[in-house]
Amino acid sequence: MDLVDQSRPSLALALRLLEAARAEAETRSLALAVCVVDGGGHVIAEQRMDDASLGAMRLAEGKAYTAVLWGTRTGDFTESTQPGGADWGWNTTDERIVVYAGGIPLVTGGRLVGGLGASGGLAAEDEACVLAAAQSLGFD
Repeated sequence: MDLVDQSRPSLALALRLLEAARAEAETRSLALAVCVVDGGGHVIAEQRMDDASLGAMRLAEGKAYTAVLWGTRTGDFTESTQPGGADWGWNTTDERIVVYAGGIPLVTGGRLVGGLGASGGLAAEDEACVLAAAQSLGFD
């Protein structure tokens, strides 16, 4: 049989990613929602910090999903999906797609294994928190 082995973050690792993102958010006085997805975009773990807006969770999920779907940072699509951009319109094909910063792919050893997304601060702040969390746990 032609089967493909898949790797994904364990629940324990996903919870450590949430904790690391939360710790970074706290140093910046931010209240975020954070989400970890597997390589198929399915939620492994998520949390909304006290005082984070209710809508932040849906955006955090969307950012994690988008990052793993395309294997790149969600902020990379911000300009190209604007009217007249090279990717104009594709982000309207799936309501889960979010095309501003705050979602990153989780890559280890060159393999895409999941995604991490956050929402609740400015897009650049969301991205800084997920990057710090992923790097602190050894992701590329």
